[in-house]
Amino acid sequence: MSNPTLTFLGAAGTVTGSKFLVQTDGHQVLVDAGLFQGLRKLRRRNWEPFPVQPPEIGGVVLTHAHLDHCGYLPALVREGFAGPVVCTEGTSELAAIVLKDSAYLQEEDARYAAEKGFSKHSQPRALYTAQDVARALTMLQPVDFGRTVEVCPGVEVTLQPAGHILGSASAVLDVAGHQVTFSGDLGRPEHPLLRPPPPPPASETIVVESTYGNRNHLDSEIDELAAVVTRTIERGGTVLIPAFAVDRTEVVLIALDRLMNAGRIPQVPVYVDSPMALRALGVYRQALAVGSPEFRTDLEPGVLDPRDVREAHTADQSMALNRPAKPCIIVSASGMASGGRVVHHLRHLLPDRDNSVVLVGFQAAGTRGRSLVDGATEVKMHGRYVPVNAEIVQVDGFSVHADADEIIAWLGSTPSPPKVVYVVHGEPAASAALAERIRSELGWLAVVPRDGERVRLD
Repeated sequence: MSNPTLTFLGAAGTVTGSKFLVQTDGHQVLVDAGLFQGLRKLRRRNWEPFPVQPPEIGGVVLTHAHLDHCGYLPALVREGFAGPVVCTEGTSELAAIVLKDSAYLQEEDARYAAEKGFSKHSQPRALYTAQDVARALTMLQPVDFGRTVEVCPGVEVTLQPAGHILGSASAVLDVAGHQVTFSGDLGRPEHPLLRPPPPPPASETIVVESTYGNRNHLDSEIDELAAVVTRTIERGGTVLIPAFAVDRTEVVLIALDRLMNAGRIPQVPVYVDSPMALRALGVYRQALAVGSPEFRTDLEPGVLDPRDVREAHTADQSMALNRPAKPCIIVSASGMASGGRVVHHLRHLLPDRDNSVVLVGFQAAGTRGRSLVDGATEVKMHGRYVPVNAEIVQVDGFSVHADADEIIAWLGSTPSPPKVVYVVHGEPAASAALAERIRSELGWLAVVPRDGERVRLD
């Protein structure tokens, strides 16, 4: 029998592009198939030949439906991958929404770039198409939390809740008798909708995310949101909140509703302008209605039906929000302002000092959202530069990623120490800081793997 190995093909030295290749006795399983996002040099990697032949991959395990974890799957399928894709029911439903939207936006961006002539490519094209997505979705094989299934000979997987978004999971793999736990993206103990993740099982190897590995979320950030919304509305402006369509939109809507009910922000219309976010909201509502055990037991009635929320479904409804008739709040995807309808709103709203842009999640290096956080005086959209005069505020407390203290607490709750922890899915400083805390506070071997590095699991 060959020695089982793990190779880091993404999310090593960066936050996006999660891909971890497990190999044993001639069989290969890929844990997550995410897109690289942010810096151009990272995005270019999405177009490079995959390091192993996709037809040789026996199966894929998806931890959840965010694009940086599932967005490369249609490209794998296009290149010949034909195995099962193991995930939860929630991930299956949300991945269908996310991947269809991803293909649509890529095809639209390619068409728009060709039409306007601002691409450096003579014939701009999409990374994958709606047809590739349709084929990929037929391969999804939803399984219940806690049920062990064989992905391919020598590799079994059990999914346990991760509390990050609906359907999110930590993947516990048995690789030829060696236990490996992939945290996926970990949720927070205080997620307003979902139960916190349970402790990780005893494992020889743990692969843990580190998005917020060098900092903690602040309890005061709900106050900061209330303050920026209030002062923006009082000066007659519009509040634009770029938000991830899956889960972050729900979290933001709940927070705004609670602030309005408490009289802490003015009563103004709240527009959700993202077809994908509205479809995801429907999945959440249905899961809550049928009593999904992923939800907290202390939720108030109507928590996913806040008042004063208006839905912008059509392109005309969206365009009307570029110049609102009166002060309002617009929640629109994407969360890092890298694509979607929010880009059009930014183009129209950023030049006006009365407006504000509130960034409510992690902003990867190289994204438009990160440029705004870093103080850019102008940003480029659709081939032209736009001045940044609006107020820019980052409110990290709405992230549904565990912070550094919460990750350490989750790791420390395992019934027995692992032999090694690999720290991934973080910018270099965050991963290094978390690895050092694992060494000093838990006394474990912790390693920040290099991109492309292969390690033994035996």
